[in-house]
Amino acid sequence: MATTETERFLAEIIPAQTAADTALHNGDPKPRIQLWSHDDPVTLFGAKLASVGWDEVKPTFVQVASWFTGSDKWEFEVITAGASGNLAYTVAYEHGEVVVDGHQRAYTLRVTHVYRREEGQWRIVHRHADFPPDSDAPLFGQPK
Repeated sequence: MATTETERFLAEIIPAQTAADTALHNGDPKPRIQLWSHDDPVTLFGAKLASVGWDEVKPTFVQVASWFTGSDKWEFEVITAGASGNLAYTVAYEHGEVVVDGHQRAYTLRVTHVYRREEGQWRIVHRHADFPPDSDAPLFGQPK
């Protein structure tokens, strides 16, 4: 059976992204930093912070990792994806069970990523994340 370009992309990126974001939620930003392109343009529109350009994005990842002290679970549920040539995207839900600001939290984010192939490797160049409109479980603030 022939494998599509999108299937090959997902087979490569999903394990790497899952490992990187699991590490981030355990306080280690290095794998996420390695997975992202260090060549501008790169943009981050996170659920709490935004950064434009690698010089802003990298320290944002270090800051975000410092919020987390433990992750019980992190899942990347791909809703749709596409890859063509040196560009690709994913639209997904991220489901996490983490310790943030000293409190156990369960959360879901809607996320869109854009990827660029650089020297044969997929690198993230854009992330947009927000809470679903019906979400009543904030990541920050008082626990419910």
